[in-house]
Order: sequence, then structure tokens, then C-alpha cells
Amino acid sequence: MQYRGISQASTHMVSIQNQVAVVTGAGRGIGRAIAVELGKLGAHVALAARSRSELEDTARTIGSAATVFPTDVRKKEELQRLFEQVSAGNGPVDILVNAAGIAVFGPVLEFGDEDFDNLIETNLRGIFFACRFVLPSMIQRKSGHIINIASIAGKVGSANRAVYCASKFGVVGFTESLAEEVRQYSIRASVICPGSTDTRFSGETRTSKVRERMLRPEDVAHAVRMIVTQEPNSFISEIIMRPTQKP
Repeated sequence: MQYRGISQASTHMVSIQNQVAVVTGAGRGIGRAIAVELGKLGAHVALAARSRSELEDTARTIGSAATVFPTDVRKKEELQRLFEQVSAGNGPVDILVNAAGIAVFGPVLEFGDEDFDNLIETNLRGIFFACRFVLPSMIQRKSGHIINIASIAGKVGSANRAVYCASKFGVVGFTESLAEEVRQYSIRASVICPGSTDTRFSGETRTSKVRERMLRPEDVAHAVRMIVTQEPNSFISEIIMRPTQKP
């Protein structure tokens, strides 16, 4: 695991007890693991994803500190309603984790227009609007965490993944620029770039031996815990994660 933007090391964990966190993509995979981890740390967690049943399953794991908000991050109006409802019910958002994402692969010449739109709208446009909706309150309070989940594919391009890589490169660049804009308000914007992670993205064809070598969603959740419990005089701007062994 590589870190960037740490001004000083610290072993002290800052409490996020009773803080309000929103996690998109919280129904499964990385988003679910992050939501569960934030719940363990004492945060009130608003769970957002398209599938109500998956969100309710995550909420049962967390307990009474979790609230379910079925949301399609591709739709600006649904994101706006999400943050309005969270603020009205729980108070202003302290932590935003954008973990919703999809993966569609294929060569550029064969890539469908609809797949292109869905991928960019989910992986990048949704993050843009989610950040827009939480920033006014965070700026007013001069505090807040924004954590965007990108990918190793946001650092290195590869064949047949041009559009997916473009979306994740966009997340990295957007987060780096946003971090510079909001530092003056004591808001910390961070990006996490996981390598191969054992989620539905990895497909059903992976063997159990290959899966054992992949990152787990809980590994990414651990990185989020490090970020949100960092002392206020410093912040972790980027975390790059790879499995110990290549899958």
C-alpha cells in the first residue's frame, strides 16, 4: 500500500462517533465493506445504491446506525434527494464515500454508446454531483471528508479497458484538483486506487486460488478507516493498494 500527501505520521485515532456518513455503492463489494467499517467506528451511515434489498442486507449487518436510501447515482435529481433526506433526518454530512461503480470492458471500436454513457455517468459524473451537494455545508462548517474510490486502472492504462480507465483516471484527476480547492476550508478529499479486488467485478471465472491472492473489500475499508481517523493537521491524499501476490 502506497500513500501520498501525509504531512506527519500519527498513531492516534480521531473518533468519528456520531458523525454522519454517506456511502454510495453500499449494497455490495467495496461500498458495503466501507459502510460496515464506518458503522463499527460509531458513525451514522446512510446507505445508497440502486438495489433496496442489497442495502437492507447491509443495514442489517450494521444495525440501527444505518439508514437505507435507494439511489441511482447516474441521476442528479436522485442524488440531490439523497443528500436532502440525509441532512433532514441525521444532520449535515461529515463523511462522503463515493464507492458506486461499474466495469464494462471491450475494444474502443466495439464499445457501445449506451455502455459508454452508463460507465461515465456512474463512475465519474455521479461523483461530481455527489461532491457538489455536500460541499456547501462542509465549507460552511470548515470540516469534512470526501473519499473517492478509483482503481489502479486510474493510474495505468490497459488494452480493452480504455473507457473504464478513462473514467477512473477522471476520478483521480478530479479528486486531486478538488483537494486543492477545499484545503483552505479544512476539508480533506482523498482518492483510493485498489488493484484486483475480490468483488463481482472480478467475474465468476476466477479460480479460488486466484481469488485468495486478490485484495478483499475489507482491505479497502481499512484504508478508509485510516483516512477518516487521521489527525486534523494532516491528510492522506492518495492510497494505492495492490495484493501482496499478483493474482
